[in-house]
Parts: sequence; structure tokens; C-alpha cells
Amino acid sequence: MTSTLMAEADRVIARTYQRFPVVLTKGSGCRLWDEDGKAYTDFIAGIAVCNLGHAHPRLVEALLSQAKTLWHVSNLYYTGPQAALAAWLVENSFADRVFFANSGAEANEAAIKLARRYFSDRDQNRRFRIITMDQSFHGRTMATLSATGQPKVKKGFDPVLQGFDQVPFDDIEAVRRQINESTCAVLVEPIQGEGGVRCPSPGYLKSLRRVCDDAGILLIYDEIQTGMGRTGKFFAYEHFDAVPDIMTLAKALGNGLPIGAMLAKEAVAAAFGPGVHASTFGGTPLVTAVALETCRILKDDGVVAAAAATGQYFKERLLWLEERHSCIREVLGLGLLLGLRLDREGGPLVTKCLESGFLINCIQDRILRFAPPLIIGRKEIDALVEHLDGIL
Repeated sequence: MTSTLMAEADRVIARTYQRFPVVLTKGSGCRLWDEDGKAYTDFIAGIAVCNLGHAHPRLVEALLSQAKTLWHVSNLYYTGPQAALAAWLVENSFADRVFFANSGAEANEAAIKLARRYFSDRDQNRRFRIITMDQSFHGRTMATLSATGQPKVKKGFDPVLQGFDQVPFDDIEAVRRQINESTCAVLVEPIQGEGGVRCPSPGYLKSLRRVCDDAGILLIYDEIQTGMGRTGKFFAYEHFDAVPDIMTLAKALGNGLPIGAMLAKEAVAAAFGPGVHASTFGGTPLVTAVALETCRILKDDGVVAAAAATGQYFKERLLWLEERHSCIREVLGLGLLLGLRLDREGGPLVTKCLESGFLINCIQDRILRFAPPLIIGRKEIDALVEHLDGIL
């Protein structure tokens, strides 16, 4: 059956993914099962999405309850779950306003448009360029791939959109040199995820905040991968004492349901008036009901605080591995967004882990990335580390 299903999928689905030869059929907590009943411990969580694991009972209850009442009416009308989620995000962040979309790329599109519109409303139409970072990743729409600092993402899509200037990540002087009379904002991931689990130097984001203030431009954080407790704080910017003007969220916000959000301070958000931007499916009652329950569980049940301690334990175990194996060049990351930089291709190790029941992934060819559900336990971490020790 597996080979038949995979063959049918390969026949009819666009070939934009190089999929592993596994058909996953069920999930619970940090475990997944394929159609043959083989179990896997999930250390990638749908790429930093399922922060509460799979089929969390309270999320299932929230979904079923909302599904019995109201799914979609469009944003021409008010709905309770959307208003409640926006209020929760405002009360627990720097922001005053929230715009809902369907994905991280759409949230970043909204942030790019808001930054340009903000200056247009002030008769500063020449201010439209946005500084982004080398090796950044902001999405695959035309605007967000243009903003992304990875040439491979842009290959074959020329001409990309104009108005983006890339500088090295974690280089504050490069940002200062790039700012000119056309610059409207700086867009940065507090920790680069797809770019290699790269953390900034202490003080970098705080200096970036000062540079933006001095230049009179906006600071935008892409927290699509780092938000929702992934780094041991609810939002990664809380580690760095540097508040943005705009922030984007997605991935773990819905714990697997498609939702993106752009958060902004009132003075900036005011540039988005009626008719300026929209999304048909942005913030539907069904999705926002689950996202709200996700937020409440992460905060009220102490999941994020526990994840900080678990992440520190996981990092210590990876450092132990580094001491034992010369092929490991560096341990990367913060909280439960961690990586191992190798001196060789990481793909074969991912395959060996898969064969033994562990789901991890490889980015930038030589970096093993670990982004498990935040509810992962030390027993599961020990099992993975011992397995990596053996195959290395």
C-alpha cells in the first residue's frame, strides 16, 4: 500500500518536495506512526510548528467545539475567536494591533507593505527600501523571496522585486553603511532558522534598535520560526531587550493549522486603514479558536518555561557529543531551536535517524537541525543523543 500511495502522490502532486519514503498516518504528543505501525520520535515538529505536539486533547476539543458553531464568514464581520486571539497577542507583546493572514510568507508580505505604506502616508515616497540579512529566509512569494538572503531561493525567478538590500547578519556596521535616504526599515530574524540556526552576538539587536531609531526607520522582526516559545521565551526578542516596531508570527501559532499574524505598534499600524490590505481567510473563527487555546496552554501551563530548561539540557547533551566527535564543528541555537554544524554532509545522518525512528532534518547541507515539540522530555533527548553518538 505504501508504494502505491507514494506512486500516486508522485503522479499528481507538484514535485516541489523531495519527500522521505514514509507515509505518516497518526500522531500523539511527540510520537508519530507510519501506516505499518512503526513509531518515530519527532524532533522537527512539522518544522517548528507543533510546539504542543500532535493531537493535543485541548486543541482537539477547541477545534471540534468551534467546528460545530462557525467556520468562516469573512472579515466583513466581527467574530469572537479572532478578537480574543488578537487581544491575547496584544496583551502579551509589545504590539497594539494585529493583522491576520494564512502563513508566514503572507505575514511578512503584510509587514513589507506596512513599512512602505507608513512612509508613503508621511509623504516620504522615496523611503521604500528594506535592509535584510544574508542567509535570511522570509518566504517564497515574490516579495518575500526577494527579501530573502539566499540566492538558491531566487534562482529561476528573475527579475525579483526591487527594494531589498542584503547585508551580513550580526554586523551592525554593515547596516549603518547601508542605510540611506531611501531606507524605510530593517527586517531581521532574531535567530536565523533556515540560515543555519545562527544566533546574534550579545547586544546586536539592541544596537540595531538604536540604529533604526537614529535613522528614523522601522525595525521588523520575523519571528515565524522563533516565536511561540521556541527559544525558551514566548518571543525571541525578549532575550535581547530590543523591541521591534513590527513583528511577524506563523508556524506554531496554530500548532499545525494555517495562520500567520503581523503585530505592530499603534503609530505604525495606523497606516493600514480600510481597504489598504486584506486576506479572505486571515483569522477565521476555526483557526483562531485553536490558536487562542494554543497560546493559553503555552503560557498558563508553564510549557515555555519548561522548554527553556529542556532546551538547556538538550544543548548540554549536544555539547557532550561535540567533545566526543571531531566531525562536529559547532553546537548552535537557543532553547529548543538547536543545531549541529558538521564537517560533512548531514543528509546520510538524517536518513539513519529516520531508519531508527527519529525525525530530524538538515539545513545548509551540513547543519543538523532539532526543533522538537516543546513538550519533549529528557528521556527522548537522551535516546536521540545516544543514537547520534553511535552512528557518528
